[in-house]
Amino acid sequence: MHDTIGMTAHLARQAARAGWYYGISRLLARQTQSARTSAAAADFKPQRPVPKFQDLLTDLGKLILEDAKAVRDGRYPSMPEAGDDFGRHVSRVRGMIADVPVAMARKNSKDTGSVRTAHPTDLAGLPDYYTQDFHFQTGGYLSADSARLYDVQVETLFMGAGGPMRRRALSAIVDAVRGRDQRRLQMLDVACGTGRFLRQVRLTFPRLGLTGMDLSTAYLAEAQAGFRDLTGAAWLEANAERIPLGDASQDIVTCIFLFHELPPEVRRQVAKELARVLKPGGRLVFMDSLQIGDKLGWDGLLEAFPVRFHEPYFRSYAIDDLDSVFRQAGLVPIETTTPFLAKLMVCRKV
Repeated sequence: MHDTIGMTAHLARQAARAGWYYGISRLLARQTQSARTSAAAADFKPQRPVPKFQDLLTDLGKLILEDAKAVRDGRYPSMPEAGDDFGRHVSRVRGMIADVPVAMARKNSKDTGSVRTAHPTDLAGLPDYYTQDFHFQTGGYLSADSARLYDVQVETLFMGAGGPMRRRALSAIVDAVRGRDQRRLQMLDVACGTGRFLRQVRLTFPRLGLTGMDLSTAYLAEAQAGFRDLTGAAWLEANAERIPLGDASQDIVTCIFLFHELPPEVRRQVAKELARVLKPGGRLVFMDSLQIGDKLGWDGLLEAFPVRFHEPYFRSYAIDDLDSVFRQAGLVPIETTTPFLAKLMVCRKV
């Protein structure tokens, strides 16, 4: 039975969210334009084509409509994007806006290196590539303030599309679980961050065995707080290069927006670990940024991204051969799609 009323309500909420975050993004654009920007970012002109803004809006509209149709068809429920009430959400948006001048000052001074000396936490054991302020994020991935602001920063960047894009990955999990007893299945979310995606999975599958793993103490704390009104999950603070779980212990492994922040050789090691913990026939559901050539006329966006934001490994990611990376690890790609600004791949463990 189609839930047309639920679809309509969901569509209206997502359209409103897109408008809300677009307004915030325009406000931030004016704020950053009033500050001195680095010469490299100001003078940079992509060599490849850049989509018109109308093209972006059209693709975003398609994503939101597909998301609403999935709700109509009962693939997953209409769900709140986070556990925050409106007052707490506004507080986080205000915190993000207040942080922009600090981030811009650091960007203009080219202070985009390690955050080891700026953060009081004991960082022993964390890899150097991780202890950076990716996209000029104050505190990198290491502070509670960074974890508190991360989701609104991502949604502002994507004009409210972060939730609908992740739910395309959620739809792949729905396909993997269909016809099976969710109580007997185990799923690991690698680099779970603030737990936004795991929350969507839990709202869809209340009895699925879930584990969230991340390298940041602060982000794991934020993720656990987001589960305060839900059936719990297990939490692991660990490096994806060495997942502390047994061989063939997971039915599903997810990895959302991690690979573009890893050096090339680390990507390959992480892919091997994702494969190792999967059961034969298990599914990897992988989502990250678009790559060069994925969408005709969009490659200029990918050229500009690492220049305008601090993303030291993005260029190598954008041209990496992910099919080969996964196949060499023992994972066979069976589906690849490009929802809006993301690339979704589903792989099977051989």
